[in-house]
Amino acid sequence: MRRALELAALGLATTHPNPRVGCVLVQGGVVVGEGWHRAAGEPHAEALALAAAGESARGATAYVTLEPCAHHGRTPPCADALIAAGVSEVIYAGADPDPRVDGAGAARLRAAGIRVRGGLLAAAADELNAGFISRLRRGRPFVRLKIAASLDGRTALANGASQWISSEAARADVHRWRARSDAILTGIGTVLADDPQLTVRLGDTAQRQPLRVVLDSRLRLPRSAKVLNSQGKALIFSRRDAVGAELAVAAQAAMQADGIGLEWLESDGNGLDLAAALRHLAGTLQINELLVEAGATLSGALLRLGLVDELLIYQAPMLLGQDARALAQLPALSLLADAPRFQFSELAVVGGDLRMRLRPA
Repeated sequence: MRRALELAALGLATTHPNPRVGCVLVQGGVVVGEGWHRAAGEPHAEALALAAAGESARGATAYVTLEPCAHHGRTPPCADALIAAGVSEVIYAGADPDPRVDGAGAARLRAAGIRVRGGLLAAAADELNAGFISRLRRGRPFVRLKIAASLDGRTALANGASQWISSEAARADVHRWRARSDAILTGIGTVLADDPQLTVRLGDTAQRQPLRVVLDSRLRLPRSAKVLNSQGKALIFSRRDAVGAELAVAAQAAMQADGIGLEWLESDGNGLDLAAALRHLAGTLQINELLVEAGATLSGALLRLGLVDELLIYQAPMLLGQDARALAQLPALSLLADAPRFQFSELAVVGGDLRMRLRPA
């Protein structure tokens, strides 16, 4: 199963909107076939492993990182393929949250007389597909908030200068997190201040570019912005009432002509309805993992609403002082017990910086 998980991880940046899945077939203690899902529309991990094993699949044990599917999508059901190949046992790690599967795959295998066991290394498998599970079960993406900060928790000088707080190695590492994300979210303030590309740049090879999403209530985004003119697609969330009916119609037509998405949201009382934006990304666009690279205002809003699933913080060994900008705008507290708390899931040194991954406690 650990080998199957290694195989599944090969699809970190390519399987959207499908889950990352690996499969290993074992016959008499010997691996006779293995495979991993590469991209939507291409064969699933089980099909590739069965093809590699050939006749050796008969009587073999299949180790799969996700419950085999039982429905017809772009490819036939994997449960049927395993039955037809004559495997004797299927051991899977994580349950499939897709309502078209969710136990149906295991039931179909058992009905065919195949031994089935689930839950082996399930936590590792669920971690690999945290975004897919979040989209199917919660109706929103897994939200990862990336921040580069100093030792005293500051992200820029008072004048806005922030290039570069983190090291070159840390900035390169961010591109790997971008590569596994289906979309990158930022706010109009960040775009106007820094004009970021928000693209994946890992060497000279072509990369699948995540959707770039900008929150822009009043449509202040200039058409020359790099997020609109780099590789990949862009989407803007705005407010029709803040823009005005006449400008809204013109903007919709102009952006549609340029291939730029524009969606209207209501206000939640403080700004754009962030929960509604996440629901749209998951439901309409099938976004599994969302990486947020934004300033203190948007970061603070997401944290206040409990919409952050993971903090990805690169802490640089420098001090910027009390006048520098904080990593998130949060309300003042009178009780320490009211402070949002997190727990570490990973600590690593990247270049000269400390990379921390934290989850809500």
